[in-house]
Amino acid sequence: MAVWALGLNHNTAPLDLRGRFAFAVEQLHPVLSALRDSLNQPGEAAILSTCNRTEIYCAAQQPALQQTLEWLAQSGGVSPEALRAHTYTLEAGQAARHAFRVASGLDSMVLGEPQILGQMKDAVRAANDAGALGTTLHQMFQRSFAVAKEVRTSTEIGAHSISMAAASVRLASQLFEDLSQVKVLFVGAGEMIELCATHFAARTPRAMAIANRTLERGEKLASHFGAEVMRLSDLPERLHEFDVIVSCTASSLPLIGLGAVERALNKRRHRPLFMVDLAVPRDIEPEVKLLDDVYLYTVDDLSTVVQTAQANRQAAVAQAEVIIDAGVQSFLHWLDQRSMVPLIQQLHGQAEHWRTVELQRAHKLLAKGEPVEQVLEALAKGLSQKMLHGAMAELHAGDQAARERARYAVEHFFLRDSR
Repeated sequence: MAVWALGLNHNTAPLDLRGRFAFAVEQLHPVLSALRDSLNQPGEAAILSTCNRTEIYCAAQQPALQQTLEWLAQSGGVSPEALRAHTYTLEAGQAARHAFRVASGLDSMVLGEPQILGQMKDAVRAANDAGALGTTLHQMFQRSFAVAKEVRTSTEIGAHSISMAAASVRLASQLFEDLSQVKVLFVGAGEMIELCATHFAARTPRAMAIANRTLERGEKLASHFGAEVMRLSDLPERLHEFDVIVSCTASSLPLIGLGAVERALNKRRHRPLFMVDLAVPRDIEPEVKLLDDVYLYTVDDLSTVVQTAQANRQAAVAQAEVIIDAGVQSFLHWLDQRSMVPLIQQLHGQAEHWRTVELQRAHKLLAKGEPVEQVLEALAKGLSQKMLHGAMAELHAGDQAARERARYAVEHFFLRDSR
């Protein structure tokens, strides 16, 4: 099944042109019917129309991007050539990715705005009511809603915590030329540490470790990032191993003292140490900031780095894209499996036919008074012969190359357990 999208938005078309292609939700029933007729094949369709965009999503056996463009151009009273310059066309995974990004607010004029998700749900509901939504688009949109929910709940686009995590990475990258060469230690295993770990992991540091009071919780978080787990009691002896230390726990007293950091610097031969204390109250003694070769930032320090709400939301995009990538891959896997459905149905149908034939034959033999054992033997033999007939015919027919291909297939499907 082919999936494609055609659209124009605030980035590609001026307001006046977008106005030509605005469709009210209550008008979509006949519009969708006309769109599907233009595809010249059975297909599915949905239209998302807002003040900032008009997008058409379709699914059919064969892609029909040109027909879709011509239909939209005609509906707006412009030529296909004039419209093409202001539209974007996407197929398969790229179409799904775009739908997921739109639902998540990553393609909006105001990054992360929540209204688009409701508008998208209205558009899908209208397509469903019009009978234009089939299994493929239904799956794609439902998955886009699920991804959007995960993006909003997991990344909290626009939230202060995301900005803190992103700012930590930006400051570290200013100190270290290549973050892929540094070792990072996270102290704690709460939500803030998870966000920070996600941002640092995107830069593929040389090593990551998580120190937490409860090893079980630390191990659970570490498993997501392939990180090492260590006990809090090991901190003083191991601080020198790490270039970046990010701490955020609920401790009422500092966990990392001045003396421990001084000893770590001596072992590091005064190579710079980047430290972030996101805890309130502090996890790291404030006097540490006075040491040479230590760059310590607190929550207040990071707040000055984060200047605007837009910058806050932008910091979450990378994490959101990871979630979207996973959603797209899941959808494409489902779509690929769907292509096998007709063959699977044929196999089931053929097997059911054989079963019916042999059962009828068995019933007739039983009615004639044949012994049950003989009837069961005949039933089993009949089914076996029917299942193997095609394979045996291929092994005895055709040229040598054809027989070799048949042999390989037979071994793969029938004899795998005997290898």
